Amino acid sequence: MSYEKEREDSSVGTKLTYLLIGGGIGAVLALLFAPKSGQELREDIADATKKGIERSKETAAHLQEAASDYYEVTRERASEALHSAQERASEFGERAKSAAAQTANPFSAAIEAGKEAYREEKRKNEPRSISEGRPSYPVKEKSLDASKPAAEDKEKKD
Repeated sequence: MSYEKEREDSSVGTKLTYLLIGGGIGAVLALLFAPKSGQELREDIADATKKGIERSKETAAHLQEAASDYYEVTRERASEALHSAQERASEFGERAKSAAAQTANPFSAAIEAGKEAYREEKRKNEPRSISEGRPSYPVKEKSLDASKPAAEDKEKKD
């Protein structure tokens, strides 16, 4: 929709420019073909030229003002769009951080709970193994019986 408006504005500006150029050319031709003396003709041409220059300056000033207005509006919209994009990016970053923190917390809590359960179980089993003087894993009786005769032999030798 804005493209159509710009096209219409461009079309109107182009038409106005062609009208002014055509009017200037017509005025010059009318002066050249009018039955006047050389002095009068030169004065009329000078007046027409001055008026044309004045109109051109006015049109240029008007176009410059319109361009300045368009520039300001565009700059403000671009600034607003940039600010909006920065806010959205910041919000997205915060959401991503909070989502990552929420996702990481259950896993790290589970890992910590597992570690704590291991330590507790180890503490429970340690005093028994120390007080009994033997390892907490099952030991075959043959190895214990085999070590007894060797110990008895040692005692006998002493």
